[in-house]
Amino acid sequence: MSDSADSRTQTGPEIVTFGCRLNTYESEVMRNHVRSAGLDDVVIVNTCAVTSEAERQARQTIRKLRRERPDARIVVTGCAAQIDPQRFAAMPEVDQVLGNQEKLQPESWGLPPAEKVLVNDIMSVKETAGHLIGGFEDRARAFVQVQQGCDHRCTFCIIPYGRGPSRSVPIGGIVEQVQALVKAGYNEVVLSGVDITSYGPDLPGSPSLGQMVRRLLALVPELPRLRLSSIDCIEMDDDLWRLIENEPRLMPHLHLSLQAGDDMVLKRMKRRHGRADSIAFCERVRSIRPDVVFGADFIAGFPTETEEMFQNTMRLVEECGLTWLHVFPYSPRPGTPAARMPQVDGAIRKERAARLRAVGEAAEARTLASLVGRSATVLVEKDDLGRTEHFAAVRLGRAFAPGSLVPTAITGIKDGVLTGTPL
Repeated sequence: MSDSADSRTQTGPEIVTFGCRLNTYESEVMRNHVRSAGLDDVVIVNTCAVTSEAERQARQTIRKLRRERPDARIVVTGCAAQIDPQRFAAMPEVDQVLGNQEKLQPESWGLPPAEKVLVNDIMSVKETAGHLIGGFEDRARAFVQVQQGCDHRCTFCIIPYGRGPSRSVPIGGIVEQVQALVKAGYNEVVLSGVDITSYGPDLPGSPSLGQMVRRLLALVPELPRLRLSSIDCIEMDDDLWRLIENEPRLMPHLHLSLQAGDDMVLKRMKRRHGRADSIAFCERVRSIRPDVVFGADFIAGFPTETEEMFQNTMRLVEECGLTWLHVFPYSPRPGTPAARMPQVDGAIRKERAARLRAVGEAAEARTLASLVGRSATVLVEKDDLGRTEHFAAVRLGRAFAPGSLVPTAITGIKDGVLTGTPL
């Protein structure tokens, strides 16, 4: 699960991307296809279905884009379009709706739309191709898809119906993509997917995520920094544990899909881990990589959640030593089991989300304070702003080229952002 964020680019085809890192990657695949097809006046809205708010924002953006670009071809795709294509097709502002499989196929972009809705059954898709991307517009780090889809059925989640079954990109394709990105000047790569710790069982030899990462780092020794997107603490393999302990190029920042800190809520969510598993995982990682920083996803106000259950989640932040929290008030998704459970009042959901965010902000402040006086290597994102190995934001005081790695002395904190002096 991930946050929904509107990120626009203004050169070439206009693409508005909502949601996860995988959508960011797929937007660049579409950009390449549209450019190869010679299409100019095209606007693509790559939607997210994690929350009802993400879908509302997408519809609002589509209407705004039509007012701004009355003559453009507006194409809507992504998870929300895959799950409910007719809802978007009914919008007069929309010219075409493409499914999550169709959006990645060059032939979908080469001809004028023969059909307004081109969305196939995503559950029938068995393979995921590795698309070669030379770079990302306006981004300092590169995202590489290693896995797609999900075989789990968490009761709150609609995403498997937008992404289909779990399927993995062969290691050779991943290596080739990362080599191309490093050659293009990228110093940091983020391995992305819907459920990346389920990587590999569908491939010959059934490689694990850790085995894939180990081979990737061995075959691309010139890659300085590698990150993993959201991982599941219950699916770690031995190779990944060894890499966390021994591989300095694997960044000391892990984002965990926890969702809750109460066992009954986790059971009703149909998660595969319990509260104790989360704590044990964080303790083990910290014992072998003491400088690690954790992020985590949480849902506040899940159906049937009592105040006592919510307090268990609040306490987990400290017990696991979490820093970067992505907090969502529960959003009922039609067709999911959780939508049929007794609901928590909407105002209580929002209030609990605000309290949990406040706990996260306090944890973040403690982490930032602990970094002052230390040195870090900052990946510059824009002008003088970049991020450390721990994903903490830093102002450098002067501009550097995006994507640069700048050794920095961390000197203080201003307005919730670290300040640093380039060394």
